[in-house]
Amino acid sequence: MTGAGDDPQAARGIALSVAASALFALLSAYAKLLAPLTGLDIFAWRIIWTAPGALAVVALRGRWPALRELLARAFASRRLALSLAASAGLLGLQLWLFLWAPLHGRMLEVSLGYFLLPLTMVLVGRFHYHERLSALQWLALACAAAGVAHEIWATRAFAWPTLVVALGYPPYFVLRRRVNADSLALFSVEMLALLPIAAAMLAAGGTSVAGRPLLWAMLLPGLGAISTLALASYLKASRMLPMALFGILGYVEPVLLVAVAVLVLGEALSWQQLATYAPIWAAVALTAWHGFLIARR
Repeated sequence: MTGAGDDPQAARGIALSVAASALFALLSAYAKLLAPLTGLDIFAWRIIWTAPGALAVVALRGRWPALRELLARAFASRRLALSLAASAGLLGLQLWLFLWAPLHGRMLEVSLGYFLLPLTMVLVGRFHYHERLSALQWLALACAAAGVAHEIWATRAFAWPTLVVALGYPPYFVLRRRVNADSLALFSVEMLALLPIAAAMLAAGGTSVAGRPLLWAMLLPGLGAISTLALASYLKASRMLPMALFGILGYVEPVLLVAVAVLVLGEALSWQQLATYAPIWAAVALTAWHGFLIARR
């Protein structure tokens, strides 16, 4: 097998994937710069600035035919239109949570959700798509279950931001697969669907940015630029890399989110949380090793 270092395209894909993870992690810290905006304000502005950015990427990558084809299908099929609306709603919930959490000291709980997400996707693959699991995957699930059991034993509950990420993304991905459309075109439609909602939020009582030129002239456009660059890098990497390797690199983001939460946002990682995280990190390591073995074949 040719290593990533011997394949310029693979090396570039790895760089793009890591860059996307770093940009997504940066967004969690960037939200702190947008005071006095609330989580809902930042969510609305992110949609307003990301939607044109997504359309710009569509134009640059020559995806207008795919976008027009998806819109035509949606207008012709009520079922598809409802699926797109549901997909946009599920994505909107995640985008809001990702920007709300750092403002309320809940980023560690969100990062735990991202660590659990690949494992919940394994369960979706097993029970929804009837995929067979390897011994390593079953062991990873057992480790994750131990972490979940400890959290429930220690707190009698699981933090809702963790559950929203770990259980909210799988139906979103299932819906996207059912739509069977170009990924960038689909994302653009989701952003366009959320655009009126974002505008209504700001019109109904969003925090005014008037008199704050740094905020509306630099920081808010920067929010859209970071979101668009992260998206473009992520989508490009997904097409350049083997899926197994791309999946392994997906674990970079939650690691960076923990680092940002502790080192930048000042959230404390208690011993009780470490006892929950440790078996889940072990599950992540086993899943990553399994993906590495697949990538070598």
